[in-house]
Amino acid sequence: MDVPLREYWDLLSRHIRPQRARFALLATLLLSGIGLQLVLPQIVRAFIDATSAGASGRALLYAALGFVGAAMLQQVLGVAATYVGENVAWSATNALRGELARHCLSLDLSYHGAHTPGELIERIDGDVAQLATFFSQLVIHVLGNVLLLFGIVVALALEDGRLGAAFAALSIVALVVLNRIRGIAVPHFRARRQAEAALFGYLEEQLAGTEDICANGANEYALRGIYQHQAEIMRHDRAGSLRGRIVDLASDGLLTAGQVIALWAGYRLYQAGGFTLGTVYLLVQYINLLRMPLRELTRQIQNLQTVGASVQRLTELRGAESALKDGPGAAIPGGALSLRFEGVRFAYLPEEPVLHEMSFSLRPGTVLGLLGRTGSGKTTLGRLAFRLYDPGAGRVHLGGVDLRQARLAELRGRVAMVTQDVQLFQGTVRDNLTFFDRTIPDAQIEAAIEALGLGEWYASLPEGLDTRLETGSRGLSAGEGQLLAFTRVLLRDPGLVVLDEASSRLDPATERLIERAIDHLLRGRTAIVIAHRLATVGRADEIMILEGGRIHEHGAREALADDPDSHFCALLQAGLEEVLA
Repeated sequence: MDVPLREYWDLLSRHIRPQRARFALLATLLLSGIGLQLVLPQIVRAFIDATSAGASGRALLYAALGFVGAAMLQQVLGVAATYVGENVAWSATNALRGELARHCLSLDLSYHGAHTPGELIERIDGDVAQLATFFSQLVIHVLGNVLLLFGIVVALALEDGRLGAAFAALSIVALVVLNRIRGIAVPHFRARRQAEAALFGYLEEQLAGTEDICANGANEYALRGIYQHQAEIMRHDRAGSLRGRIVDLASDGLLTAGQVIALWAGYRLYQAGGFTLGTVYLLVQYINLLRMPLRELTRQIQNLQTVGASVQRLTELRGAESALKDGPGAAIPGGALSLRFEGVRFAYLPEEPVLHEMSFSLRPGTVLGLLGRTGSGKTTLGRLAFRLYDPGAGRVHLGGVDLRQARLAELRGRVAMVTQDVQLFQGTVRDNLTFFDRTIPDAQIEAAIEALGLGEWYASLPEGLDTRLETGSRGLSAGEGQLLAFTRVLLRDPGLVVLDEASSRLDPATERLIERAIDHLLRGRTAIVIAHRLATVGRADEIMILEGGRIHEHGAREALADDPDSHFCALLQAGLEEVLA
């Protein structure tokens, strides 16, 4: 498997172009350092020839001091070039990380369902880190050594045209051979990187379920899975490393051939009187110097095999497209929004349909209580209204606008969803409530907090809105976390709210507090309330009962409650919590 060099460049080019000034400095440092590497053997040749000719001690001292000064300057230039090269590469790859993270956030839930968070983290961080290391060395080691190789061949040609031609041919053969075999280990290194991503995904899953694993005695199972993933990584790494040795063997053979040619040619030319002793030294030194760029190029070609796997995986990630396409920009009206499903069918998997020919409509400001057994399609209906997925057939209209015609950003601003699992982020209370939107004034945030019954909690915070919260919901009760989620919604002022079993895990006392907050939240808004409890659907204007992905019953709540033949009436009499559990 051969990875075109263009793929490497395409990944970073847009992030490297803004650093033209640094590149110019890097080129200057490289060329200066290479020039000194070529000059140093010339100084030594002059020293040897001067010694052979009986030159004065002062002249030899000047030559020695010149050599020491040039060598020290060459080391300084090398360090400076390495620093600038690392800076350019890490700046570019950090920008690439940001680009990839933004791209992943734009992908739809079906993509995230097929790829674990650990796998995506390994790609965004692990694969990009591989690329950063490579690119920080590419300019220094590959470009620098190619230029050094060219300079050595030119210097040899100036000494003797036949030697220059011979070593030019040897260098070309070496580069062609090494380039042809550079991809032989890429499939195995790619498989190793994929196995590492699978390990990260497995670790993320196991660590997230630590309590359940420990409680059910599954520790040995979890560890066995880690061993199996590690064994897979080792298998591919070993296969890739063995094939990579072919590159080493090819390089060593070509370098040995070059040394034999150099020693034979130097001896013959010296015997014939064509070379001085200093020139023979220069020839041998240049050939030894030639060994360095070829060895370094070999090492970088081996790195290409390792990095090639990361390049392919990152290219695939960048090429992944969301199944949800942004609409042309049809405007969604303000205020409470109407909602209409027209013949909607949907399936997460083609062979397992979830919703069948679903059609209904809600007037603006209507609260729909959505009931049904687990797996009946309640949550899926809410996701379609939020356009986390597109229906396989049919249409969903919000405020009279087909969701596919609206911009996703505008749609997400007009629809809000609250689930029973509240996600908090490392940041201040302000950032958690506004999702890092600094345009929302503090007075508006505090008014929303007070309106939803969080005033006492807010008063207890040591630094007010600047108090930092931890990831997850540590430090907050379930009720407080739920109220924070409601505050987020209130600050956005959406026209449609979807509450997905938002109070199903709360104790009765906390639930009463939550119910008052919900009453305030839904005032003047259209809402879908997915519920398991009677108190939650008691505020609904309409009731819809799903069964097997179809609408089993839909109508005004009071009318259905008063109709002894309705399914909703039967649920009320039997006890809703028990029937729908």
